[in-house]
Amino acid sequence: MTTREITSINSILTDAHRNFQRDLNSRAFFKVSDYEMGQDLVQETFLKTWKHLVNGGKIHMMRAFLYHVLNHLIIDEYRKHKTSSLDDLLEKGFEVGTNDTEHLFNTLDGEILVKLIKDLPEKYKKVVHLRFIKDLSLKEISDATGKSKNNIAVQIHRGLSQLKSLYKHA
Repeated sequence: MTTREITSINSILTDAHRNFQRDLNSRAFFKVSDYEMGQDLVQETFLKTWKHLVNGGKIHMMRAFLYHVLNHLIIDEYRKHKTSSLDDLLEKGFEVGTNDTEHLFNTLDGEILVKLIKDLPEKYKKVVHLRFIKDLSLKEISDATGKSKNNIAVQIHRGLSQLKSLYKHA
């Protein structure tokens, strides 16, 4: 670019900044509810406009172009994942609580069920133990016992039914 073109771009942007900066700041503040963020967005708007002009882009209506760029930057800001720091949350009254009751109940129920597996008939006890305590798949249990996967699935289902009834009576 020649110095004459750069001077021309600078004068265009200076005039635009002088004429539209205040209104753009108002719009940005209204949309993002943060004065400093709004100012940053307006500055980025002028920076993008400058880059567009330097790259040879044409602007027919400066005001419309600036608002168009600003609106896209505001939309990008909305889409950003907002993170809140723990300090900000604590200032707003958030309290970190621990509620481990569900985990505790699940653990206790699991321990009870493991003990109740011992009360199942032998053919169900073995497959339920392999499936839920050893965490083996139906194929692995089938290979270990020499029975078909379908037979293992039926035994597990019947064993769980009996385990549920034992749990209700316990």
